[in-house]
Amino acid sequence: MESTLVILKPSTIQRALVGQVIDRFQKKGLIIAGIKMMQLSEDILREHYAHLVERPFFPGLLESMRATPVIVMCIKGKDAVEVVRGMTGATNGRKALPGTIRGDFSMSGQENIIHASDSVESAAVELARFFSEGEIFDYVPALMRSMYASDEI
Repeated sequence: MESTLVILKPSTIQRALVGQVIDRFQKKGLIIAGIKMMQLSEDILREHYAHLVERPFFPGLLESMRATPVIVMCIKGKDAVEVVRGMTGATNGRKALPGTIRGDFSMSGQENIIHASDSVESAAVELARFFSEGEIFDYVPALMRSMYASDEI
Protein backbone atom coordinates (compact mmCIF):
# COMPACT_ATOMS: atom_id res chain seq x y z
CA MET A 1 0.00 0.00 0.00
CA GLU A 2 1.16 3.49 -0.87
CA SER A 3 1.02 6.42 1.59
CA THR A 4 0.38 10.10 0.94
CA LEU A 5 0.01 13.30 2.95
CA VAL A 6 -3.18 15.31 3.02
CA ILE A 7 -3.53 18.64 4.80
CA LEU A 8 -6.99 20.00 5.45
CA LYS A 9 -6.25 23.71 5.28
CA PRO A 10 -7.69 26.49 7.47
CA SER A 11 -10.36 27.15 4.83
CA THR A 12 -11.66 23.62 5.47
CA ILE A 13 -11.65 24.14 9.22
CA GLN A 14 -13.32 27.57 9.04
CA ARG A 15 -16.03 26.36 6.69
CA ALA A 16 -16.79 23.21 8.75
CA LEU A 17 -16.02 20.89 5.82
CA VAL A 18 -13.69 18.50 7.67
CA GLY A 19 -16.21 15.67 7.99
CA GLN A 20 -17.33 15.89 4.37
CA VAL A 21 -13.77 15.79 3.04
CA ILE A 22 -12.67 12.90 5.26
CA ASP A 23 -15.88 11.04 4.39
CA ARG A 24 -14.98 11.16 0.68
CA PHE A 25 -11.62 9.47 1.30
CA GLN A 26 -13.15 6.78 3.46
CA LYS A 27 -16.02 6.11 1.05
CA LYS A 28 -13.47 5.73 -1.75
CA GLY A 29 -11.81 2.92 0.23
CA LEU A 30 -8.70 4.76 1.35
CA ILE A 31 -7.30 4.11 4.83
CA ILE A 32 -6.57 6.87 7.32
CA ALA A 33 -3.32 5.65 8.84
CA GLY A 34 -2.55 8.83 10.80
CA ILE A 35 -4.46 11.99 11.66
CA LYS A 36 -3.87 14.96 13.94
CA MET A 37 -4.65 18.64 14.34
CA MET A 38 -1.76 21.06 14.61
CA GLN A 39 -0.92 24.73 14.34
CA LEU A 40 1.69 25.20 11.62
CA SER A 41 4.71 27.33 12.43
CA GLU A 42 6.27 29.75 9.98
CA ASP A 43 9.38 27.53 9.93
CA ILE A 44 7.52 24.40 8.89
CA LEU A 45 5.58 26.37 6.26
CA ARG A 46 8.79 27.82 4.82
CA GLU A 47 10.17 24.29 4.59
CA HIS A 48 6.98 22.82 3.14
CA TYR A 49 6.54 25.62 0.59
CA ALA A 50 10.27 26.23 -0.05
CA HIS A 51 9.58 26.34 -3.80
CA LEU A 52 7.24 29.32 -3.26
CA VAL A 53 9.12 31.39 -0.65
CA GLU A 54 10.40 33.94 -3.18
CA ARG A 55 7.02 34.39 -4.87
CA PRO A 56 5.15 37.67 -4.19
CA PHE A 57 2.09 35.85 -2.84
CA PHE A 58 4.04 33.90 -0.19
CA PRO A 59 3.26 36.28 2.74
CA GLY A 60 -0.46 35.83 2.04
CA LEU A 61 0.01 32.06 1.87
CA LEU A 62 1.73 32.12 5.27
CA GLU A 63 -1.11 34.16 6.75
CA SER A 64 -3.72 31.87 5.23
CA MET A 65 -2.07 28.65 6.44
CA ARG A 66 -1.69 30.03 9.99
CA ALA A 67 -5.27 31.35 10.28
CA THR A 68 -6.37 28.25 12.23
CA PRO A 69 -4.89 24.86 13.04
CA VAL A 70 -4.90 22.35 10.19
CA ILE A 71 -5.57 18.64 10.09
CA VAL A 72 -2.80 16.48 8.68
CA MET A 73 -3.47 12.93 7.56
CA CYS A 74 -1.53 9.99 6.27
CA ILE A 75 -3.76 8.21 3.80
CA LYS A 76 -2.94 4.75 2.50
CA GLY A 77 -4.24 2.72 -0.39
CA LYS A 78 -3.36 1.21 -3.73
CA ASP A 79 -1.91 4.07 -5.85
CA ALA A 80 -2.88 6.46 -3.03
CA VAL A 81 -0.95 9.48 -4.37
CA GLU A 82 -2.61 9.35 -7.78
CA VAL A 83 -6.06 8.55 -6.38
CA VAL A 84 -5.96 11.35 -3.80
CA ARG A 85 -4.64 13.86 -6.36
CA GLY A 86 -7.48 12.92 -8.70
CA MET A 87 -10.03 13.37 -5.93
CA THR A 88 -8.48 16.71 -4.96
CA GLY A 89 -8.76 18.39 -8.36
CA ALA A 90 -6.93 21.34 -9.93
CA THR A 91 -5.14 23.74 -7.55
CA ASN A 92 -7.38 26.64 -8.50
CA GLY A 93 -10.86 25.78 -7.28
CA ARG A 94 -12.47 27.72 -10.15
CA LYS A 95 -10.74 25.38 -12.60
CA ALA A 96 -11.28 22.16 -10.65
CA LEU A 97 -13.86 19.81 -12.09
CA PRO A 98 -17.18 19.27 -10.30
CA GLY A 99 -17.01 16.10 -8.24
CA THR A 100 -13.49 16.84 -7.02
CA ILE A 101 -12.96 18.23 -3.53
CA ARG A 102 -11.77 21.61 -4.81
CA GLY A 103 -14.33 21.61 -7.61
CA ASP A 104 -17.14 21.17 -5.11
CA PHE A 105 -15.86 23.31 -2.23
CA SER A 106 -13.45 25.98 -3.54
CA MET A 107 -13.53 29.13 -5.66
CA SER A 108 -9.92 30.12 -4.94
CA GLY A 109 -6.38 29.29 -5.93
CA GLN A 110 -5.14 29.91 -2.38
CA GLU A 111 -8.13 29.09 -0.18
CA ASN A 112 -8.41 25.75 -1.94
CA ILE A 113 -9.36 23.48 0.97
CA ILE A 114 -6.66 20.80 0.74
CA HIS A 115 -3.03 19.94 0.08
CA ALA A 116 -2.11 16.53 -1.32
CA SER A 117 1.38 15.20 -2.06
CA ASP A 118 2.22 15.25 -5.77
CA SER A 119 4.44 12.14 -5.92
CA VAL A 120 5.43 9.09 -3.93
CA GLU A 121 8.81 10.72 -3.26
CA SER A 122 7.37 14.01 -2.00
CA ALA A 123 4.80 12.10 0.07
CA ALA A 124 7.61 10.34 1.96
CA VAL A 125 9.36 13.67 2.67
CA GLU A 126 6.13 15.43 3.63
CA LEU A 127 4.91 12.64 5.90
CA ALA A 128 8.24 12.72 7.75
CA ARG A 129 7.87 16.51 8.11
CA PHE A 130 4.45 16.32 9.76
CA PHE A 131 4.41 12.96 11.58
CA SER A 132 6.76 11.54 14.19
CA GLU A 133 7.57 7.88 14.60
CA GLY A 134 4.61 6.09 16.12
CA GLU A 135 1.98 8.48 14.72
CA ILE A 136 1.30 6.49 11.53
CA PHE A 137 -0.35 3.12 11.99
CA ASP A 138 -0.36 -0.02 9.87
CA TYR A 139 -3.63 -1.89 10.20
CA VAL A 140 -6.07 -3.73 7.97
CA PRO A 141 -9.66 -2.47 8.05
CA ALA A 142 -12.26 -5.19 8.50
CA LEU A 143 -13.85 -4.19 5.18
CA MET A 144 -10.59 -4.46 3.19
CA ARG A 145 -11.89 -7.43 1.17
CA SER A 146 -14.85 -5.29 0.12
CA MET A 147 -12.59 -2.43 -1.01
CA TYR A 148 -9.96 -4.33 -3.05
CA ALA A 149 -9.66 -7.52 -5.04
CA SER A 150 -7.37 -10.09 -3.42
CA ASP A 151 -4.64 -9.50 -6.04
CA GLU A 152 -4.60 -5.71 -5.33
CA ILE A 153 -3.76 -5.93 -1.64
